Amino acid sequence: MHPAPDPELALDYLDGTEGDEPLFAEARRLRDLGHGRTVTYSRKVFIPVTTLCNDRCTYCTFAKPPGAGGLYLEPEEVLGVARAGDEAGCTEALFTLGDRPEDRWPQAVEFLAGKGLSSTIDYVAEMSALVISETSLYPHANPGILGDAEMTRLRPTNPSMGMMLENISPRLMEAGMPHHNCPDKEPALRVGTIEAAGRNKVPFTTGILIGIGEKPKEIVDSLFALHDLSVSTGAIQEVIIQNFRAKADTPMRWAAEPVPRWFARVVALARWIMGEEANVQVPPNLTERFEIYLDAGINDWGGVSPLTIDWVNPEAPWPHLDHLRGRTESAGFSLRPRLPVYPEYITRDWIDPGLYESVVASSDDDGLAQIPEHVGAT
Repeated sequence: MHPAPDPELALDYLDGTEGDEPLFAEARRLRDLGHGRTVTYSRKVFIPVTTLCNDRCTYCTFAKPPGAGGLYLEPEEVLGVARAGDEAGCTEALFTLGDRPEDRWPQAVEFLAGKGLSSTIDYVAEMSALVISETSLYPHANPGILGDAEMTRLRPTNPSMGMMLENISPRLMEAGMPHHNCPDKEPALRVGTIEAAGRNKVPFTTGILIGIGEKPKEIVDSLFALHDLSVSTGAIQEVIIQNFRAKADTPMRWAAEPVPRWFARVVALARWIMGEEANVQVPPNLTERFEIYLDAGINDWGGVSPLTIDWVNPEAPWPHLDHLRGRTESAGFSLRPRLPVYPEYITRDWIDPGLYESVVASSDDDGLAQIPEHVGAT
């Protein structure tokens, strides 16, 4: 049995003082205790509702100004992607967008006014309702900072939602840091969104981003903050540990990317700190030999699309689902598809009454996704 999570010991593991294997062994033990040898993924389509954003993160290529491609998808475009996903047996429509673009861009205000709307959240709600009514996919909105009213607006059409914490340290918002001039990256606001998810019974995906200039203690502090939020809100259905990837045409294009073996320590720390029942995910498209994260205690690969690119990391293609299955099984695990909401949250308490029966009908006996027979297991 490994010692209970302790911030000082976590820092020692992160810098290699204590060696890797005790931490990795405990991460594997906890994962197996909580999840056995099953690894899950969500079969999704990625729908970039708008690439306009209120923030100016120095590592991001998703957000674009109006003159460089920043726009909103029209309803028929949203529905076209969702219908294609339906045909391919997907179960998740991931709505990704910039934070509150109407606070910065007159073009966003104009687009929304043309739809009779005053906020991007209202548009996401309308597009979520459209996807629910016309397809069998479930929206998973990832729209940034949300308050109680916005959670309530989206909950009837989104069985789950998400927003990365990224890091708990406000230092990353200082001049010269990656979140400078990014009002929506204020950690207190992001913590408040997770707390709102708890109050409004919204299963919530969050996580941290590694490699953007944070210090080791800030990594550890962020993981412990997520642990505490998980306990206090009950809403955190999944914790993503994501490695920074440098992108051309950004101020951080020359920044060093995390070395996979060191990054795997962060993943193992996340499992150790979050505990056996937590769902810990690493995206498989951001590391060539992604099996290392199975060794570090993950139990989920996140959303993987057979159709659409990763709009946040467009340079990193998803592994083919057959390829993902083969490599996962070769490591000694079974790979199974899930819905965007995890099985333990498929309850009348956590799912809107208008969605509950449908979500249950889309689930198998384990609460995982039923994929149409014509599509096949992958």
